[in-house]
Amino acid sequence: MPNSSKSQPDFTMSDETILDLRGLRCPMPVLKTRQRLRKLAAGDELQVLTDDPLAGLDIPAFCNEQKQELVTQTSEGDDVNRFTIRRVEGKL
Repeated sequence: MPNSSKSQPDFTMSDETILDLRGLRCPMPVLKTRQRLRKLAAGDELQVLTDDPLAGLDIPAFCNEQKQELVTQTSEGDDVNRFTIRRVEGKL
């Protein structure tokens, strides 16, 4: 018989790994993302939530320019974009 309890995720997201930037407009989402990434170790992942329409272009461009790995970019309800960025070793 299948287990009726919900399975636990492999990891727990914390305030350190989720950055909710809804309500902020360009250039703040990129600036805040950079600031938080600087605090993470290489290999750590950061999830960024934003409803700034320009963030869909700005955050991928930031990751490319700064050599950070954009793992996923998805659109959610209410015009919210979610980015998962993996911190790569090096100066930001």
